[in-house]
This record gives sequence, structure tokens and C-alpha cells, in this order.
Amino acid sequence: MDDLKASMSPDELRAAMRTLGYRTQNDLAFAIGVSRSAVSLWLEGKVGVPRPVAMLLRMLISAQRRAF
Repeated sequence: MDDLKASMSPDELRAAMRTLGYRTQNDLAFAIGVSRSAVSLWLEGKVGVPRPVAMLLRMLISAQRRAF
């Protein structure tokens, strides 16, 4: 499966948040238009990160790396 289309583990989500500079669950939630509680559930592994969210975060990281 193409990595960009795969979902994201809680650890990968934490790493993506750090890489993109989102310090809190609220920061990430606001940036991508979801509730803080949704982010909390993803980080706890209670609910999977939706594929579109995983794709968006991976694309942002990829774009950030190319910018430097």
C-alpha cells in the first residue's frame, strides 16, 4: 500500500505534530478543522487517524522538507 494512503499510528501522529510545530492537541485540531477530542482519541489509539488526515500531515511534512 502507498504510504501516503495508509493510516497513522499514535506515535507517528505525535512525531508529525512535533515536526510541523503543533505543540498541543488544540493546535493541531484547530489547524485541520477537527475537535480536540478527536485528536485526543487518535493519540490514545482509541480511534484510528482518518486516512485523509494522515495524507494531509504527510504531505505537509514532505512540503516542509522540500522548502529547506
